[in-house]
This record gives sequence, C-alpha cells and structure tokens, in this order.
Amino acid sequence: MPKLSVIVPFYNVQQFAPDTLRSLRLNARKDFEFILVDDHSKDGTPAILERAAEDLSDVAQVRHIRHEKNGGLATARNTGLDAAQGEYLTFLDGDDWLAPGYLAELVAAIEDLGCDFVRTDHVQATARARTVHRVPIGRRWEAFDPRAAILPADRTTSVDYAYAWAGAYHRRLLDRGLLHFTDGLRTAEDRPWIWKLHREAQSFAVISLLGVFYRRGVASSLTQIGDVRQLDFIRAFDQVIEETAQDPDADKLLPKAVRTYCAIIAHHLADESKWEPAVAKQLRTMSAAAIKRMPQDALGDVLETMDMHRSSKLRRLRRRVTTAKAAA
Repeated sequence: MPKLSVIVPFYNVQQFAPDTLRSLRLNARKDFEFILVDDHSKDGTPAILERAAEDLSDVAQVRHIRHEKNGGLATARNTGLDAAQGEYLTFLDGDDWLAPGYLAELVAAIEDLGCDFVRTDHVQATARARTVHRVPIGRRWEAFDPRAAILPADRTTSVDYAYAWAGAYHRRLLDRGLLHFTDGLRTAEDRPWIWKLHREAQSFAVISLLGVFYRRGVASSLTQIGDVRQLDFIRAFDQVIEETAQDPDADKLLPKAVRTYCAIIAHHLADESKWEPAVAKQLRTMSAAAIKRMPQDALGDVLETMDMHRSSKLRRLRRRVTTAKAAA
C-alpha cells in the first residue's frame, strides 16, 4: 500500500501543468502515488501528462487516467479516489503547485496526530503577488471534534475554508464514503464535501504548514467565467441544506448553512456584470427559488443579522417570490 495518494485532475492547463508536475517530482517518494487524471483536455495537456507519467515513474508510483469525455472537477477527483491505494490521500489541482518537501511534512503531521483529517494554510498566487490564507481556527496541532468547528453561525469557520487540497485525509474516511464529491458538480463541489466531513468524521486538526500554492486569476478558470456552469453553486448548497436538515443537531447547524448560502447568493448577485445576460436572468430566478426552499425561520434570522447591503438584495428576492405566489 502506498503511504500517500495525490489526486491531480487536469483540464486544458498546458501553460501551468509543467509547474505542477515539476513540484510533484520535488515531493516524490517511492511510497507516494501520483494519480494524474486528464479530464478530456483538448489542448497540449494530454501529451504533457504522457511524458510526465513516464518521467515520474522513476521516483514514485504513478497512475495516468484519461476521461473519454469531460466531467468536471468533482467527477475527475472521484475517478482519482476510485483508483487510489494510499493509506492517506490528498488533492492538488492541475494549475497549482507544491513547495519542495511539503508532502512528506504533511504525512508526518497526520500520522503524528492520528486523526481522520488535517487542514493546512495555503499561499494564494495572483500573478507575481503571494498572500497567505489561513484556516480560520486558532486551535492548532491538536486533534478535536470536527463538529465543533462548524459554528458559530455569524463567523467564518472551518466549513467556509472548503479547499479540498488544503489538507490530508485518512483512508478510513474513503472507506466510510466521506471523501467522494457530488458527481457532475461544476463549481462549489467542495462545499457539500467539507460540510459532510465536519458532520460525520470523528477527529481532525489544523496544522501550521504552508506548501500549497493556489493560482488565482487564471483566465480559463471557471471562477473567472460567467456561464451557466457557475450556477451549480445552487445545487451544491441545496445539498448542504438538505443533508444538514437531517442531522441530529439540525436546529443548531442550519442557521450557519443558511447564512453561508445567502452570502454566496448575495455575492453572485453583486457581480452580475460578469454573467452572460441570459445566465444573469437565470441566476436571479434560481436564487429566488432557492430562498423559497430554505428553512424560513432560519432565513428570517439571517436576514435580520446580515449587513444591510446584502440583506436588501435577498429581501428583494424574497418579496419577488411572495409577489409571484400572490399573483398565481
């Protein structure tokens, strides 16, 4: 069994893949497994990965998998999870990179702590600028209950730091069905995933370890493109609400889930200029329907305590739903 499986999806990243693959080589060990998933790229990425798979096989165990059709990041990660053999697992995106030696430190930390999963800080790279982003928890290098890190509802917590690649995960989570993503989600795929981990895993820890470099501002990144795929955030947060509502502590946890959902809706409504006109209209319609589906008591409390700018946008959507019902 490999000590660590690193799942790396690639899609049309020929400009950045060489940096990603070079960083894997600088982290390689014979007991590490690199799973390179080509999500049906249409540029030069497949040829880059073919050469890299052969090159990396000298220093690590390598699996190279190519999708026959593009399925999106969640589906590509699931392909990697299905193939992974490691005792521990982690992720990396095909346009990001790792500092030399980071993976060995990551494995040593989770082994020493003995918990289900660990979360790490990361470096955001925007052009030449570098900014450190930290897990929003001050308690470090100590294993504790993941449920305790979901609340309070009115503050940024661990479930808001949803990056799957910012951490490592014990194989027992995979065996329990907690590491797979919702198949086909094109955006916000990390959100139902991180909520599920924090509700159902037994232990986790936050470690002060920097080594993942997250590339922002990539023109081809879905976060930079205002097309219909970005509306999958609604399906993702509907899943968070639905699953959290079935939790024994739903009355305590739902206000946090609703508040985060509302904040994301308000964020997208405030940035309507990036959307294609038809998609912007669809965003408003789907957001209004989402507000109607939310637990209304929790929604009312959220709207009372959110800042005026965001709450006013959401109240207009809520009135739109009420007016439409009255007209019907």
